[in-house]
Amino acid sequence: MPLLLNIDTATEHASVCLSLNSTVLGMIESSEQKNHASFIQPAIGELMAQCGHSLKDLDAVSVTAGPGSYTGLRVGLASAKGICFALDKPLILVNTLEVMAQSIISHLESSQTVVDPSTLLCPLIDARRMEVFTALYTLSLEEIESPYALIIDELSFNGEKYQKNVIFSGSGHQKLVGVIKHPKASFLHIQHNASHLALRASIYCQSGIFANLAYAEPLYVKGFFDTSKKTV
Repeated sequence: MPLLLNIDTATEHASVCLSLNSTVLGMIESSEQKNHASFIQPAIGELMAQCGHSLKDLDAVSVTAGPGSYTGLRVGLASAKGICFALDKPLILVNTLEVMAQSIISHLESSQTVVDPSTLLCPLIDARRMEVFTALYTLSLEEIESPYALIIDELSFNGEKYQKNVIFSGSGHQKLVGVIKHPKASFLHIQHNASHLALRASIYCQSGIFANLAYAEPLYVKGFFDTSKKTV
């Protein structure tokens, strides 16, 4: 049963959690995106103290690898790699959009919502203006379309893959409302967090899927992206 520290600072909502075999032992969250860098280290220390564990007890550290905020991704990965280097622990990288898709599945399960088995999951990260980062998954989290950047217009999501029921979610899904005329689209407003990362990371850990610690880099998908709002 792996004991994992899970770090998610990829988007505007940051969180860290400690999990044992995918069961969350404790979690600390922050919605102050500009403070992710100052949040992460004290939060990890507080979390470990609350749960009565030392960093030395960890079996591995997981982190959302991107896409997402350039600064947030760097903060999260730097913290995870620092712990792994210092304590000789394995590193687990999980795609942010995969974690978001997991949050949709967790919501459906907890709400006992019955959906067609062929339903697809389309998480979206707001990338300013009408652009998003997105990907496409089955209910078993098989990747149908890998992460990419997309500028949304009325022709988006009209391909053959999208002729099934599709659940759109994430910070970018509101851009679709009123623009996308997808006949089988549904929209879900939920916030992913490190507990959903923990579910995926536990599977990765038990399968021995670890990143190369020396060469691990964030998945940016495209150039610099900052989710913080600017005033004119």
